[in-house]
Amino acid sequence: MSAAHAVPRSSRPRPITPKTGQESVWDYPRPPRVEHRLEQVTVRLGGRVIVESTDAVRVLETSHPPVYYLPIAAFPAGALVAAGGTSLCEFKGQAHYFDVVAGGARARRAGWTYPHPSRGFEALSDRVALYPAAMDSCEVDGERVLAQAGGFYGGWITSRIVGPFKGGPGTMGW
Repeated sequence: MSAAHAVPRSSRPRPITPKTGQESVWDYPRPPRVEHRLEQVTVRLGGRVIVESTDAVRVLETSHPPVYYLPIAAFPAGALVAAGGTSLCEFKGQAHYFDVVAGGARARRAGWTYPHPSRGFEALSDRVALYPAAMDSCEVDGERVLAQAGGFYGGWITSRIVGPFKGGPGTMGW
């Protein structure tokens, strides 16, 4: 590709200063940190609640909104259907995917798990994360979550999290 057609690499953006009670994704570590949470997490698909839990784990990584992982056992039978393919995270290991099914809706490859995660991420082995954009809604303590832009990452954005966030156009170089 000629220099005239090269895509410029994005420089690190200016973080938003968090207000009281907020967190900046720019204060999150790299490699990521796993954190247990007691927040009420509710997910709907096909007009139905498919999971409610106060046993969440979230993964925090620099520039990314948290990804919430919920116990696989908290989902009703048939809601998680193994889907083909895997992907590799340099930190967490090999991910396996699920279609999420409820109320006549099927969200393809909308959930993932790390059945044999890398050391330090063992807490994820019996949990599943969901792409909020593929669900009817995801809530944390009653607040509806916004999906991380871009469709590749599965971050959950609430009013308690400030960015800017990786995922949208021009952010891959962060």
